[in-house]
Amino acid sequence: MRVKHTPLAPNLGAGGVFILAGEGDELFEKRFEAFWKEQVRLAKGQRQEMLQRDLTGTKKMLETVLLTVFGSFDGLILEHEMVSLSGVKIYGDVYHPKLRTVFEEEHYVTHAEKITRDRYAFERARARSVATLGYVYFPYSRDELDKKMDFCQRNLYELIGRVGQHHDAGLLQLPVYEREVLRMGLFHQGLFRIADVAMWLQLRNEACRGILRSLESKDLIEPRGGGAARRHTYRITEKAVELLHRSK
Repeated sequence: MRVKHTPLAPNLGAGGVFILAGEGDELFEKRFEAFWKEQVRLAKGQRQEMLQRDLTGTKKMLETVLLTVFGSFDGLILEHEMVSLSGVKIYGDVYHPKLRTVFEEEHYVTHAEKITRDRYAFERARARSVATLGYVYFPYSRDELDKKMDFCQRNLYELIGRVGQHHDAGLLQLPVYEREVLRMGLFHQGLFRIADVAMWLQLRNEACRGILRSLESKDLIEPRGGGAARRHTYRITEKAVELLHRSK
């Protein structure tokens, strides 16, 4: 029987928070079985095969951390399918769409002690792919789940807190043209001109100047050169970079 916890509702506080009573292993197994069967029913192809493998570690992570914090299986996805940078399919143990977070259980024996050089390189490439896709990669070791359950739960609460702080006041509060300028400015890797913005947005220069003035007033871009009366080039600020990364 586990100790009672106060979990966070799956909608990050937008609904009522409730108490998840301590439950026995038998009840957890029944709940997991129902959750797993529904995941299998909705899965296709290789993901369905992945769901048939040994999920002992994933179940451990769900029981000791994720279910305790989130309160239910609602919204969670087992063996979330992604396409890596090399074009092959990769899978995350548990995915939480609202947090855009991939949770992983990693056993020392299979992920460190007996790993080959090729497998080690593959795991690093896999982690890069997850990051490139805009997900948070949140791994737990089996030893942590066995010996530091409370610490693992606190880590997850901290992640949720950071996301929740900016859930309503972020990139989506900006007009769509301003969001696009920030996104393109980030990938532009350096300074950009009004001509670049006009090309990105397919708007006339005068309209683009108004968008840039608005972004500058919000400290999301800063001019570089040209003096106060005439701006020649711009770059996005650290504030904008942080806003873009929080929105992923």
